[in-house]
Amino acid sequence: MNTSITEEPGTETQARAEISIEQKETEGLSQGQIVRRRFFRHRGAMISIIVLAFIVILAFTSVGIALWGIRIPGWWQYSWEEIPPKVNNGEPTMTLWPLQFGDHPFGQDEVGRDIFAVVMRGTQQSIMVMVIVGIVATILGVVIGATAGYYGKWTDSVLMRFTDIIITIPLIVIGSVLGFALGSLGAALLGVVIGLFAWTTMARLVRGEFLTLREREFVDAARVSGARDRRIIFRHILPNTVGVIVVNATLMMAGAILLESALSFLGFGVQSPDTSLGKIISENQAAFSTRPWLFWWPGLFIIAIALCVNFIGDGLRDAFDPRQKKMPSERAMARAGRASGPLAPEVDTTPATDAPSVTVMGAAVYTSEDIVSYHDIRPEHPGDPTDEPLNPER
Repeated sequence: MNTSITEEPGTETQARAEISIEQKETEGLSQGQIVRRRFFRHRGAMISIIVLAFIVILAFTSVGIALWGIRIPGWWQYSWEEIPPKVNNGEPTMTLWPLQFGDHPFGQDEVGRDIFAVVMRGTQQSIMVMVIVGIVATILGVVIGATAGYYGKWTDSVLMRFTDIIITIPLIVIGSVLGFALGSLGAALLGVVIGLFAWTTMARLVRGEFLTLREREFVDAARVSGARDRRIIFRHILPNTVGVIVVNATLMMAGAILLESALSFLGFGVQSPDTSLGKIISENQAAFSTRPWLFWWPGLFIIAIALCVNFIGDGLRDAFDPRQKKMPSERAMARAGRASGPLAPEVDTTPATDAPSVTVMGAAVYTSEDIVSYHDIRPEHPGDPTDEPLNPER
């Protein structure tokens, strides 16, 4: 039986090109290097890191730092506590064309305080709360979730029922009660208080990962070799859950800054004489129609920080997810296809007899009357009603 099989052009070449590009990009790289390379290719995450770094540097260097009685001055001429004389009736002195900032680029409030200095101080406090909540909630969630997922049985039941109790209490209610009582002690303590009740989602995710990973072969091998539970948890299982932990931590931090702003707006967050972004909006809500710039800048910084942290978390999720794959361009696939060499040569032999020509799944097949095991055999011109279908069982 003489046969000539012609492949559909481009299908296998494209598949081989994609595989070749994927293998060449990750060849000789460790898992950490692959994750780092994927993360650096995420444009949204890279732009967010630059913007967030700019906001942090601007906030902490402009008006200085005041923490626990230690005061480090900044390069801006006013502090958030000074009340200079009003300029330009309190309106912003910054103009876009020609670009100039003036003495009060963000304007002044009704008292006369420089809004730029006040917003920078509020940004400091909000970022501090966000970071502290992320650290405290991540540590508690990882410890509780890892313990429950690894040991299981009654330990899992007790810890998860305790987690369910914390989940049933609205976080904003807990933050309002404790924030009103402890908010005057500083933003750092407020962040610790919020973090003590924001770990529930992290604990559930880590527990689920540990329940899956504790049954894997490398954990059994560690137990057989005599490793203790603490070593198995922190050296073998926990590194395999880093992706889930890091992604959830960033998303939790984005929610923390919104929660702090909401508590401060309601009067249950940071208390006077200090300030935060939510408190700035709350203090100037009566002047919304007459002095709208008092809302523009704190609201803009809240949105910018939350979006940046969310985009960074999105980039980390894509980097840690092994199923994510960047599709190469057509030019890259064509170049990889040429570099990998041609496909297997076609079998092109002249049929010994005048055998009918049929099409098998898009491929031209010349065969004799001994055709077997082809389920989709039809004449070469199926549109011709005079053609009779071939019988593969004949």
